[in-house]
Amino acid sequence: MIKLMKLEIAKMGLGWYMKAAIIANVVIVALMFMIGYFEGVEVKNEIANIGELYIIAGAMVRSTFIVMAAVLISKLIIDEYKKKTILVMFMYPVSRKKLFASKLAIVAILTFVAIVISHIFTLSMLIGINHFFHIIEEAPVPMNYAAQLASIVSFAFASAGASLVPLYFGMRKHSVPATILSSLLIVMLTSSSNPVFSLATIIYIPLALAVFGVAIAWSTVRHIENRDVL
Repeated sequence: MIKLMKLEIAKMGLGWYMKAAIIANVVIVALMFMIGYFEGVEVKNEIANIGELYIIAGAMVRSTFIVMAAVLISKLIIDEYKKKTILVMFMYPVSRKKLFASKLAIVAILTFVAIVISHIFTLSMLIGINHFFHIIEEAPVPMNYAAQLASIVSFAFASAGASLVPLYFGMRKHSVPATILSSLLIVMLTSSSNPVFSLATIIYIPLALAVFGVAIAWSTVRHIENRDVL
């Protein structure tokens, strides 16, 4: 399985993904700074504390990489079905199930790792920026880093599972737009946030979608031998 994953990564290349991730992180940090700064100047700090800023940043990170997971699914699976290039892979003396499972494992693992690293990066940058620019005026409080890390990992794990849900919509008619649009729907269900009520803080929604996503992946892999490529 690991060898198959390495071959898939080598074939696809990760340069574009890493560049997109870096750009996304820079944009998120810039947006968080602008939100914090202008909220403080124009509406007298509607964002009450830096914790709320963290929630918004975390939601943006997860949203970004759930959509990027849909792009990965499109490149690794849906496009290959549309272009019939997956026929070549299915001619290899390797189980179709292992080939397909390796593709899905790449999507889930990359999404999990990217969310964890990006979340830590954005939080670190926000802490540093707030220290110098005081975009959120509040008394400093000790942060429970262990609890924060546990929360990041939990949400990243749930989001990685939920990111597999678009596979169902994409495989129905081998549609890239359906794959991307379904990921946007997942983002709406898991990452909506406002000062009154925030879905981004409820772990049960992405966990439920993660169970659904894993079930979709398992069912697809299980029946891949009988799926018509043409």
